[in-house]
Amino acid sequence: MSSVIGNKIKLSIFGESHGEAIGCVIDGLPNGIKLDFDEINREMARRAPGNDKTATTRKESDAPHILSGVLNGVTTGAPLAMEIKNTNTRIGDYGNLMLVPRPSHSDYPAYVKYNGNNDVRGGGHFSGRLTAPIVFAGAVAKQILKAKGITIGAHISRIGSACDHCFDKNNIRAAELDAVAHKQFAVINDESEAEMRACVEAARINGDSIGGIVECAAVGLPVGLGGNMFDTIESRLSAALFGIPAVKGVQFGAGFDFAEMLGSEANDGYEIKNGEVALLSNHNGGVLGGMSSGAPLVFSVVLKPTPSISVPQKSVNLQTMENETLVVKGRHDPCVVPRAVPVVEGITAVTLLDLMM
Repeated sequence: MSSVIGNKIKLSIFGESHGEAIGCVIDGLPNGIKLDFDEINREMARRAPGNDKTATTRKESDAPHILSGVLNGVTTGAPLAMEIKNTNTRIGDYGNLMLVPRPSHSDYPAYVKYNGNNDVRGGGHFSGRLTAPIVFAGAVAKQILKAKGITIGAHISRIGSACDHCFDKNNIRAAELDAVAHKQFAVINDESEAEMRACVEAARINGDSIGGIVECAAVGLPVGLGGNMFDTIESRLSAALFGIPAVKGVQFGAGFDFAEMLGSEANDGYEIKNGEVALLSNHNGGVLGGMSSGAPLVFSVVLKPTPSISVPQKSVNLQTMENETLVVKGRHDPCVVPRAVPVVEGITAVTLLDLMM
């Protein structure tokens, strides 16, 4: 099992959902970067569980404890190691899952791959709890990118049938991304929040869960970042984004809507604006030939409903090899989408910083 990503900036994630701690090691950070820990803690609070009815009731502070790589608030150039203690675990809730796997969860393939030695408590190393270190690493990367004029922000584009406004793909400003990133419920149009919450609440009351879409953007990227073939911005970002549990699809710009377009509609023309080359539209989401085009980088990810639901589900007993009805216990998100917003931003920041290096 390997949970490491990156070339120049390497991010390694460790821990399990109900183990002693979770955390990460970030290797390759430049020295002399003064970190704003108030901002890091604010980012961590955006993802932390137990703060909203759309999230699990499991309460964790998600307070990061720095083990190495920072002295007097400044990066030393050594690997930055961080851990977060798990303080609110219920191991007994998961006793039946070793032999009766949850549908649409990692339980069964992990049982086979690791010969039954996998940790099923809260999903173990496959749990969404492991995204907390991603948010930490992203918060660090964001500060370094911000100093280079690059801003990243995301919002809840959709939950169930409820939709938010979309970014104006060719006209996104850093202030707009900062504004939505500072909302606890990250939507552009505040009026869409109530409808989204209603969709989540309906699922929660019924012991069910619901999925949705997060739209993310980055502005200030230099032209030509990335490469062709297997080193494109799309491929590097997609590989990282699919490391987020529940992510089942990624699209850049118009994405699958290209299937309905003519070339004359899809192509992004050029113009000279304020003495520089600019795009007239941004259907391609800021990426051409795998490289940044100068337009805002814009992409969306779809997240499936949480597999752990209290509705009885059809499963099997791996010991008796008989069919069995499973009722999942424990505390789980009726919708992971609101808490996924800072995670998407975080892994985007880490990946873009790696590309910038």
